[in-house]
Amino acid sequence: MSNTPMAASPLTRAVLEIDEYASGLGWDQPARLFALVDTARLRSQEPALAAQLGLADEPDSTGLTPVEQDEIPAGRPLDEFLATIAWPDAVAGCALTVERLMLPPSAEAQVPQGLDEAGLAKWVAGHPDRQEVRMTVAVLRDGARDSALRLREKDAPTDVLTGSDLVPGLAQALAATFEE
Repeated sequence: MSNTPMAASPLTRAVLEIDEYASGLGWDQPARLFALVDTARLRSQEPALAAQLGLADEPDSTGLTPVEQDEIPAGRPLDEFLATIAWPDAVAGCALTVERLMLPPSAEAQVPQGLDEAGLAKWVAGHPDRQEVRMTVAVLRDGARDSALRLREKDAPTDVLTGSDLVPGLAQALAATFEE
């Protein structure tokens, strides 16, 4: 968490920690899913796992620990995959990091009519104003959410945009994984 501001909320710190981890892996990575668990609860209920994650010697905190989950199946649409997830009670929240192409709002009027999803993806990929972005979005069971966006062309820890409503659709999809 070397670039994570200590004054940030536990959720923001977790999002920035995941963003920093993903950044260290480089670009062109698959989506990654994380369970967010209460660090103090993890230490008390799963001391061996806490030790394995390097948390045993850290001072007590009210933080969240991201635990990376199994790889998301390749070729399966993300929304379909997320619809199959159910979390145990010990999981306080979840986060996802995913790379996408993004266009500025000014490009919306240029989108050709009648494109299917594959055609739209191809059109966006060929657009001269496209930007590659890594989105890290996290939600808690209580509805709190946060996210971080990092552009490939400005790939520096100081150029990460954070906010609770940056990727509302993805945040909603993650929140739905906690609905019964």
